[in-house]
Amino acid sequence: MTVRREDLPYRPCAGVVLVNADGHVFAGRRIDHAAGAWQMPQGGIDPGESVREAALRELEEETGLSRDLVEVADEMEDWVHYDLPDDLLGRIWNGKYRGQKQKWLLCRFRGQDGDVNIATPQPEFSAWTWMAWPDLVKQIVPFKQSVYRAVFERFGDML
Repeated sequence: MTVRREDLPYRPCAGVVLVNADGHVFAGRRIDHAAGAWQMPQGGIDPGESVREAALRELEEETGLSRDLVEVADEMEDWVHYDLPDDLLGRIWNGKYRGQKQKWLLCRFRGQDGDVNIATPQPEFSAWTWMAWPDLVKQIVPFKQSVYRAVFERFGDML
């Protein structure tokens, strides 16, 4: 029996737009992507977890940055969605989801670059840098570009 895309739910996800004092955004190069796609810290929301809790947990898990090194400046009210491309549908997340619905926090970085540690117990990034947001949108996987554009449209004036 073939699962139809429209029968699958979206995976709830939270992410962090981490901005430094220069107005650049944290970007990590995905460790599992051969072409070296870049993205911001993000991940699934656990049962009973708020968007804010999930976003800050993911930030710490992926960058080693503790919550005291960031200041939450804003939070998206609405979900943004993306669908997985056909070649990934059924392969990611045990085939349970058609894509993700995401909410994002805008956080200001209050630490030093030396506080970032992507060599975590379960690393997701092979490298990291600060990028201007338009450059990051160009370097995300194509199926997530509309989400990133929506996120930066929402937070752009605050960067």
